[in-house]
Amino acid sequence: MSFHSMWAELLPVGRSSASGGYRRYAWTGADADCRAWFRQQAEARGLAYEVDRNGNQWAWLGDPAEGGAVVTGSHLDSVPDGGAFDGPLGVVSAFAALDELRGRGARLTRPLGIVNFGDEEGARFGLACVGSRLTAGALTVEQAHRLTDGDGITLPQAMEAAGYDPDAIGPDPERLGRIGAFVELHVEQGRALDLSGNRIGIASAIWPHGRWRFDFRGEANHAGTTRLADRRDPMLSYAETVLAARREAELAGAVATFGKIGVEPNGVNAIPSLVRGWLDSRAADQATLDTVVTGIEKAAREYAAAHGVDLGVERESFTPVVEFDHALRDELARILGTDTELRVPVLGTGAGHDAGILSGRVPTAMLFVRNPTGVSHSPAEYAAEDDCVAGVSALADVLEGLACT
Repeated sequence: MSFHSMWAELLPVGRSSASGGYRRYAWTGADADCRAWFRQQAEARGLAYEVDRNGNQWAWLGDPAEGGAVVTGSHLDSVPDGGAFDGPLGVVSAFAALDELRGRGARLTRPLGIVNFGDEEGARFGLACVGSRLTAGALTVEQAHRLTDGDGITLPQAMEAAGYDPDAIGPDPERLGRIGAFVELHVEQGRALDLSGNRIGIASAIWPHGRWRFDFRGEANHAGTTRLADRRDPMLSYAETVLAARREAELAGAVATFGKIGVEPNGVNAIPSLVRGWLDSRAADQATLDTVVTGIEKAAREYAAAHGVDLGVERESFTPVVEFDHALRDELARILGTDTELRVPVLGTGAGHDAGILSGRVPTAMLFVRNPTGVSHSPAEYAAEDDCVAGVSALADVLEGLACT
């Protein structure tokens, strides 16, 4: 099956007719449809299919028990109203690259695996990369069992409703021990390749990044009868903090975003009692990130005090800087550098990925495919089909170089 036909088949799954974006949330019907698609693709190619204890899907050519396996893939879930390419491009390209290898008559000397990691985006339970974190031991069973969605449904309840055993989740060192290299292909979430005129790039590192929850607690009251001087309005402190986040990020050459908010009682004619905002911040190094987040929290506390509002700040997740395996990265550059017409720059990224989570356990690397607009996590996310096909060929070259030696 060609890249085009696979892409066309997957494209409608979980797509919102209202927004044009995707709502493929973990352990929902759309997620189940994506997982069924993955299994279909594996079985159509005669690959050994399995689901691990954490709900990640695997398709194998060769016996992974032999060790030293070369694995590629990504994820199929999405952020709320996300784009079509973030995650799925890596999975579709993995199957297409295998097809290309077979078409070349390549003879594998190492097992080859394709993976779909579960709940990478964290759209439902608020924590990114749950499937890979559990597998790598970066998320404990106790922490996972405490995760809940907006409706109060816990992760174990959601898994059980989808037909999976939540009591089985946990670290999987034996599985990771069988992997000699993991290479994730992903659409670039930025415009570096477009600006340089290159179709394909190699990742150098993932910026350190995290999520912080800011709880501004004031006093609910009537919007029409309460004097401005008598108000303890947490929305004011929150709004000022959003602006402070932009200033701190600009000064440091970093990024900081309040992209999610919860308001209580959430009435048009009521002064809020609580405004809860989630901060996402990323920087090229740890010291810069610390400076930005510390500056934002300091400003938030000053604004809260000025308005008689209480403030609580909690770090909900954090990923330190990830330097991808240098030897593997250099090997990818060597393999792809044999094609003199393909210039492959090495670039960093501010986005987190399953490859970053696994990097502490197995050698990992990433390939990026050009994104002409730089837009991601949006229905406008896009990559041209000829660039996607170039990505498939580059991935096939890499897999051949790693698994056929």
